Amino acid sequence: MSDLTATRELLTDSFDRVRELVADVADGLSVDRLTYRPDADANSIGWLLWHLTRIQDDHVAGAAEVDQVWPEWRDRFALPFDDFATGYGQQPADVAAVQVPAELLAGYHADVADLTQRYLDGLTEEELKRVVDRRWDPPVTVSVRLVSVIGDCLQHLGQAAYVKGLTGE
Repeated sequence: MSDLTATRELLTDSFDRVRELVADVADGLSVDRLTYRPDADANSIGWLLWHLTRIQDDHVAGAAEVDQVWPEWRDRFALPFDDFATGYGQQPADVAAVQVPAELLAGYHADVADLTQRYLDGLTEEELKRVVDRRWDPPVTVSVRLVSVIGDCLQHLGQAAYVKGLTGE
């Protein structure tokens, strides 16, 4: 097996785990459960799932130089945010505004996961080394960006699973 094949398989497995965990956390939760917050400044399950999906959509589409999936879903979410908000820097009132059904969150994430897989399927050695963000030292390559997205998603999924446990689900 080549290094590129192994890298693609590892990235695919990692993003597949994110997809499965999003579906598992969201499965069967009511909007009341999805909006539960342990205190007024905490993030809800729904916001965490929306945010991690927005970050994956934004960052993978940016790396792939394709359109995000979000415009196809934005109107269904009907959130009072800027058109391409990802949740970064949002305040508690913004978190409270994310009141959507589990099926919507899972559906959006499934489409983002499909976008991600299409990109992973076409990865080359050169693409993995391509710089996508020069604002950092060292500059961020595609491979670093993808690992960063996986890490961010898993952190937020852990938080969402913890909050779900607090709800008694």
